Amino acid sequence: MTDLDRQPCAWITGAAGFIGSHLVSSAAQFAPQWTIRPLARADADLLDATAVRRLFQRERPDLVIHCAALSRSTDCQREPALARRINVDATALLAELAADIPFFFFSTDLVFDGRKGHYSELDPVNPLNVYAETKVDAERIVLANPRHTVIRTSLNCGRSPGGDRGLDEQLRRAFERGESIRLFEDEYRSPIPVRATVRAVWELVRQSRPGLYHLAGSERLSRWQIGQLIASRYPQLHPRLVKGSRVHYEGPTRPADTSLDCSRIQGLLSFTLPRLSDWIAAGTD
Repeated sequence: MTDLDRQPCAWITGAAGFIGSHLVSSAAQFAPQWTIRPLARADADLLDATAVRRLFQRERPDLVIHCAALSRSTDCQREPALARRINVDATALLAELAADIPFFFFSTDLVFDGRKGHYSELDPVNPLNVYAETKVDAERIVLANPRHTVIRTSLNCGRSPGGDRGLDEQLRRAFERGESIRLFEDEYRSPIPVRATVRAVWELVRQSRPGLYHLAGSERLSRWQIGQLIASRYPQLHPRLVKGSRVHYEGPTRPADTSLDCSRIQGLLSFTLPRLSDWIAAGTD
């Protein structure tokens, strides 16, 4: 088979994780023209630069979607050096290898300090914790190449391979254990079903319009409001929710409102970015 006959290959890192696994499983529907190469930790240690270079040179992917990350803020605060190696150094390596092809990098709404809310891509970043700091540094590396794309997303909901990464899954597990869950009424996000996230990414891949995009749900909700919506899905578990405030939180600093203005990417999509409340009411995964 010649290069002209070869079906283009897409690397998806973090393929055993939440968004990565959905990108892999949704490709047959949304990106059938791509041969998907899922890369989980067992397939490639992204901290082993020599091995990653060798694999890249052997497989010569035509697209890289980089989902792998150390994404729990508490883990990043506890191990900042590891967070930098995974979130910044590994990203820099992949972006270098993919210098001449499309490269998609997942970032976060937490790059903002939360004082404003409804952030657009033009708003300045001001990270408040180690996780967000590493994402900001990685974004700068990625966006230095005009072929490359950064996707800032928010809380994603839906099924994950381990059943514990979606916000709705985490709350359901707590409901099953009979725990009382304290949720902040003064912390706002733009939650989105993961299925909508991956559909939007595949549409953006097809359009070949690199740059910086916000990709989140079309509804600004507090943690408390999100919890109430998710609890309504599981009345049989008798959810117990307690209203709280972020000002009493003793962990890493939490921004008050990182809701996102997604009008830029919305103008390119064939579907309307969903409201979490509509997704809950529809009862889909």
